[in-house]
Amino acid sequence: MAFPNKFLWGGSISAAQVEGGWNEGGRSPVQIDYAGPADGTGLRPVYYRAADGTRATMHQFDHLPEGASYEFFDDVDYTNHEAADFYHHWEEDIRLFAEMGFTTFNTTVSWARIYPQGMAGGVNQEGVEFYRKVFTLARELGMDPVITLYKYDEPVWFEETYGSWENRAMIDEFVAFARTCFEEYRGLVDKWLTFNEINVILQWPEGCRLLELHNQLVAAARSVRVAHEIDPNISVGCMIAGQCTYPFTCDPADVLAAYQSMQEGFFYCADTMVRGAYPRFAPRIWKDMGWEYEVSDEDAADLLAGKADFLAFSYYSSSTITTHTDDAEMAAGNLFWGPKNPYVKASEWGWQMDPTGFRYFMNVLADRYPDVPLFDVENGLGAKDEVVVENGVERVHDDYRIDYLRDHITQLRRAVDEDGVPLFGYTTWGPIDLVAFTTGQMSKRYGFIYVDKNDDGTGDLHRVRKDSFWWYQKAIASNGEDLG
Repeated sequence: MAFPNKFLWGGSISAAQVEGGWNEGGRSPVQIDYAGPADGTGLRPVYYRAADGTRATMHQFDHLPEGASYEFFDDVDYTNHEAADFYHHWEEDIRLFAEMGFTTFNTTVSWARIYPQGMAGGVNQEGVEFYRKVFTLARELGMDPVITLYKYDEPVWFEETYGSWENRAMIDEFVAFARTCFEEYRGLVDKWLTFNEINVILQWPEGCRLLELHNQLVAAARSVRVAHEIDPNISVGCMIAGQCTYPFTCDPADVLAAYQSMQEGFFYCADTMVRGAYPRFAPRIWKDMGWEYEVSDEDAADLLAGKADFLAFSYYSSSTITTHTDDAEMAAGNLFWGPKNPYVKASEWGWQMDPTGFRYFMNVLADRYPDVPLFDVENGLGAKDEVVVENGVERVHDDYRIDYLRDHITQLRRAVDEDGVPLFGYTTWGPIDLVAFTTGQMSKRYGFIYVDKNDDGTGDLHRVRKDSFWWYQKAIASNGEDLG
């Protein structure tokens, strides 16, 4: 068989995008709680009150201007406030995952539920117990959870208190949060991820962002060491947003640009977290982004001692890059985009669907990082689904999603079977409909399970098994062999 007998199959969600319950159970607000959905394919707006008293918006990850404050406005639909309401439907949803045959399950522990006001405010035990119930049921139903500590949902209290991740105080805050999770969920979770898609911060070409990223890399490395001290059987991996970039032409300048784009967008973080030191090309990036920094002996030692135990990644689409100035038609994408590739198709949101690129990308990772196993934690298709009633039963016929996943799992199987890629698990994004990260839409649906919730907040949240639900159930039961 192409996949080993203990290969992990499942799905991946995140607290901020699926839970809701934004002001329940002792949780404090996070930045994305102040965001509404975007129109079309644009980035979602985060709302705040400017220093002059006017209402204003910014993008996620932007910092509040001086004198501004986050604020809720009555005419905005804050899709994350309720999201898919996993906070109240978690038992139903976990049982639906088990019905599909999941052997693993990935979600995040919301920092804002565990330390709502950081170490100063102490541990919120109600939040701790919520996740204990979730992980316990997942274990009882045969899942080996792989849990992420951070996916862009630190309490707003940190921004108000420390400014941002430029402040090294955030390192100690994160390590304390990680320690609490490792200790509280010991025996329930033995596979962890520190920062989800840690490389997304590089999309803002500023030196201060490199400082923020540096502090996150150090925090992750220290957390790996803490986990191993608590329990040597705990594995802690890193998670990098997958980047598969091709030269748009065979011009050598395009080939070099494509490789350097991979260095800057993916290898910079993966090399540091897997190999334990910044790569040789890092000074070029620092210079280009205007960052002058000398890594201290202490930080260098932490990075080396806290190397990731495995490398996790996301993959949705590929992109191209060119040095030519002619007006090429541009494609969209999750984080990386460029001229449209004429050899691949695109989703409704313009993301270029490239299953062959999936296999190519995994080979690149296996060759570059031969000392660690790999784990694909996000792969999926966002699309608009339609509910139809047939013989009094609600149905969602999502053949387009099945086609996307079939094509990608086929290439996944070839990468493992023919190429020898050391992959130990695959989780789709996301097994149940949730709030889309970039656009904030519920209407951009990924799940095998339909959630009756619209962008404007209407809907009663009932769940419907889509056609893809039964297809994935069959794929898992056959260990990836039956994809028909």
